[in-house]
Amino acid sequence: MFTIEIEPRFSDTDALGHISNTSLPVWFEQGRTPIFRIFHPTLEVKTWPLILARLEIDLLAQSYWHMPVEIRTGVGEIGNSSFRVIQEAWQDGKKIARGVSVLIHFDYEHEKSVPIPDEIKAKLAEHVME
Repeated sequence: MFTIEIEPRFSDTDALGHISNTSLPVWFEQGRTPIFRIFHPTLEVKTWPLILARLEIDLLAQSYWHMPVEIRTGVGEIGNSSFRVIQEAWQDGKKIARGVSVLIHFDYEHEKSVPIPDEIKAKLAEHVME
């Protein structure tokens, strides 16, 4: 599992003083960077090999700007050309959100999915979580 720590900005809050639901997708995207590097170590966008097909987030508890948030990222089911990324956001010892995204290994020139190479599947498998 990969982890990063986010220091919420005051602008990440909503009118109630909670972390806005619009901040979590951005934080989860940042947390997926180590997964991106498995496919594309340079992160060069001109030859980017992934496309986001689905993103779902369950908001589990209130969260606040004055405490760090830990984003935990792992891999779920691995298919032929797609895979799931499982993520959790934790603050002050409490799970505040859980997210699942589906990424597709994608050929932008031909606008179609392509099989994930076996060596990349093996690297992804090292980070599988329940």
